[in-house]
Amino acid sequence: MTYQETLEFMFSQLPMYHRIGAAAYKADIQPTLDMMDALGNPQCKFRSIHVAGTNGKGSVSHFLASILQEAGYKVGLYTSPHLVDFRERIRINGEMIPEQEVMDFVENNRQLFADLSLSFFEMTVGLAFDYFAKEKVDIAVIEVGMGGRLDSTNVITPLLSVITNIGLDHTQFLGHTLEAIAGEKAGIIKPGVPVVIGETQPETQPVFERVAAERHAPITFADQHWRVRTNENNRDESRLLFDVLDLDMAGDREDDEWRYGLMSQLAGSYQLKNLATVFEAVRQLPLPLNGHIVEKGIAHVVDNTHLHGRWQVIANRPLTICETAHNAPGIDAMLGKLATMHFSRLHVIYGCVNDKDYRKILTHLHAEFAKLGKPCDWRFSQPSVPRQLPVADLQAAAHELGIEGPAFPNVKDAIADAQQKAGDQDLVLVTGSIFLIADALA
Repeated sequence: MTYQETLEFMFSQLPMYHRIGAAAYKADIQPTLDMMDALGNPQCKFRSIHVAGTNGKGSVSHFLASILQEAGYKVGLYTSPHLVDFRERIRINGEMIPEQEVMDFVENNRQLFADLSLSFFEMTVGLAFDYFAKEKVDIAVIEVGMGGRLDSTNVITPLLSVITNIGLDHTQFLGHTLEAIAGEKAGIIKPGVPVVIGETQPETQPVFERVAAERHAPITFADQHWRVRTNENNRDESRLLFDVLDLDMAGDREDDEWRYGLMSQLAGSYQLKNLATVFEAVRQLPLPLNGHIVEKGIAHVVDNTHLHGRWQVIANRPLTICETAHNAPGIDAMLGKLATMHFSRLHVIYGCVNDKDYRKILTHLHAEFAKLGKPCDWRFSQPSVPRQLPVADLQAAAHELGIEGPAFPNVKDAIADAQQKAGDQDLVLVTGSIFLIADALA
C-alpha cells in the first residue's frame, strides 16, 4: 500500500473517536495490552511522562517535550488528535514519524489488528510506542487521548504522571460530575510514581488524594507551589511574556523572588495555569533540568515541537487568530484572553462537531462577546470530518437564539470574507472544533 492507501485503511476500517464519535469508544484496555505483548512490549523500553486532563494536556506535553529537547535528550512526543497530517501525533525531537514507518507498521501488523479487533487509537498507540522503542528515545511524553483509566496509553509506567485539570467534557463516557471524571483521570496514577495535579479544585482534590494514597504515589498540586502571571509589558499577541514565583522558595521575601519577563511562544493567557503545572512537573522529574533549560524550552516550544492551533496568529492585518476552544473550560480561557486585547471589531468564525451542546455554547459566547463592548460579526462554518455539524443546522440554531451570520461550508471562504470586510484594527477569530482549525491551517 502507498502511504495514502495506508491512511485510508486506518481511517475507514478502524473506528476513530474524533471522526465518528461514540462508536469508536472501547471501555477496555486489554486489547492494547495484548497488542503490546505481541509487539514485544515496547512501552517498557523507554522512560516516559504521562499527561492527562480536560484542558491543557496538549500544551503541557509540548512544553515538557521542548524542555527535555533543550536539555539534550532524544524525546518522543505522542499527542492527539492531529490537525493536518496524521504523523503530527508521533514525533521525535519535533520531527514527524516518516511515512515509510507508518506504512511498514500497518503492513506488518494487519493480521494482528484483525485478530484483536483493534481501534484506530489502539493501533496508533502501538505504532508510536513501537517507533519510540525502535529509535531508542531517551524519554517520551505521552498525552492521554480521553479519560485515563481505560485509555490505550495507560499501559506505561512513567517517571511522572501529570493531570492538568478537570472539566465537564466527554461526560457520556467519563461521567457527569467532576468527581466521576476525576476518578477516570486518576486512573493514570501508578504505584509509587509521583503525580502532579495542575489545579486545586474542591470537587476533585479529595479524589486525587485518595487514589494517590492508595497507590503510595507522592502527590503535589502545582498551583499551591507556583504563581504565574502576565508580565505588564506583554503587548505582542503572538507570544506571552510572564513572571513566575516559586512559593516554596519565596518565604517572606515574595516581592524579591519573582522572575520577570519570561517568554512563551504559546500566547494565550490561559497558558499561565499550564506553565505552573510545567514548573512543578519539572521539579518532580528525577532529571537534571536547570532553570535556564526550562526557560529556553518554554520560549522555543513551537520551534522545537511544531505545535499549532493554540492561539495561532495566521495573519496580522487584520489580526487573524486560530484557537481551539471546544469545551466550557477552553472557551472561558479564550474569553479571558479576548478581554485583555485591544481591537475595534470582532469577526467570529465558528464551527463544531455534532455531539457538542452547540446551542449552549452559542448562547454563552454571544453573551460574553457582548460584554467586550465591541461590535461582533458572526460567520458559521463546518469542519471537514464525518462528525461535523452541518453549517446549515448551526446557522439555523444560531438564528433561533438571535445570532445572525452567513454560512460558509468551507472555512477558507469564511476567513477570506472576514478578512476582506475587516478593518486593520479588527480581530478575526477562528474557533470551535479542533477540526475546523485544522481546515483553516491546511
